Amino acid sequence: MASFIVEGNHPLHGEITPQGAKNEALQVICATLLTTEEVVIENVPDILDVNNLIHLLQDMGVMVKHQGDNTYSFKAEYINTAFIQSRDFMEKCAKLRGSVMLIGPLLSRLGQMYFANPGGDKIGRRRLDTHFRGICNLGATYEFDSEKKAYKFVTNGRLQGTYMLLDEASLTGTANIVMAAVMAHGTTTIYNAACEPYIQQLCRMLNQMGAHITGIASNLLTIEGVNVLHGAHHRILPDMIEVGSFIGMAAMTGSELTIKDVSWDNLGIIPDSFRRLGVRLDKQGDDMFIPRQDHYEVERFMDGSILTLADATWPGLTPDLLSVLLVVATQANGSILIHQKMFESRLFFVDKLIDMGAQIILCDPHRAVVIGHDHRIRLRAGHMVSPDIRAGIAMLIAAMSADGVSRIDHIEQIDRGYSKIEQRLNAIGAKITRIG
Repeated sequence: MASFIVEGNHPLHGEITPQGAKNEALQVICATLLTTEEVVIENVPDILDVNNLIHLLQDMGVMVKHQGDNTYSFKAEYINTAFIQSRDFMEKCAKLRGSVMLIGPLLSRLGQMYFANPGGDKIGRRRLDTHFRGICNLGATYEFDSEKKAYKFVTNGRLQGTYMLLDEASLTGTANIVMAAVMAHGTTTIYNAACEPYIQQLCRMLNQMGAHITGIASNLLTIEGVNVLHGAHHRILPDMIEVGSFIGMAAMTGSELTIKDVSWDNLGIIPDSFRRLGVRLDKQGDDMFIPRQDHYEVERFMDGSILTLADATWPGLTPDLLSVLLVVATQANGSILIHQKMFESRLFFVDKLIDMGAQIILCDPHRAVVIGHDHRIRLRAGHMVSPDIRAGIAMLIAAMSADGVSRIDHIEQIDRGYSKIEQRLNAIGAKITRIG
């Protein structure tokens, strides 16, 4: 198990560029299975979850070439059907949350597959009903194989297009259903579809490959099934969660920082969420400049009541940034209620922040009140264990702003979502050492 040793209270300076978007990468890499032709993807992030998915595709028989500069080509001309029915395949799927998005393309391509419950962050219940119901709406069936400890999906011939209203606007659920539907017979209509930039990018790539998808960027997608898809060339967006993480680091350490090539048009409500905490952000072309601030003050609602920040489906605030916003609020001037609606275990890391001197009241598994110190009381160093990707980066931000030297264990969780994070931060002034 590796750890970070973090020497706090070092301001950042200069420029940093966000990596490619993790959530988009997992989707579009799975989509390469839908064609026998070559698909080239640029700006692939060099992170644990994405690398594990690439290795899994190679084990399945996909020809993968690293072309340099975070660019990969994928050619799924041959798929090893014996491997995807093996215990090894299911064990690898069980360790990778993104592997759930293999169901749609493999079922569309092969007509059957086995799938074990995926791994990922331990942030509470993460049900798969939307995936399973959506794919069954297209004509597939599934049963649990107790011997293999996995679900077996099968189709009776070609999947059939249909209308469906999703019970939740699940990002990965929508991606799975879209990938299953693009070569189904007839028309598929998906209402209450997720419409994050990641899904928009997936649909655009599939259209490049010959799919017919309309309604992109809305919650109503219409898919006219086609018989075959071909190759394409696609570039992944910068990771909006990493952009938000860098904003949090600059604010907490009182730093002047430029974040390069952030794709402002795809950040949605994220910049305004930090502005509501009093953090100043300036748009400079497609770059983001964060000036040094000794103080930042939390807004109140118009009636004077305490501000609430809550996650919501896009274009609402992504739940992946609430942990970062919570940490930033600990040094703001004012109080705020953080409401994490989607996952019931994502706020449990706040006890470590309380140990560091933060004033936080954990009301229940979903809500926490943060009383900002306005830098009058600095966080003190602590010893923490990263429970998931987003809590891990929030802990790192807290440690970077604290007095003293902190230790964060189990940083493999951070590595799942952030590429070479300590090297990139040290290059702009941080003092972080990896051990173990």
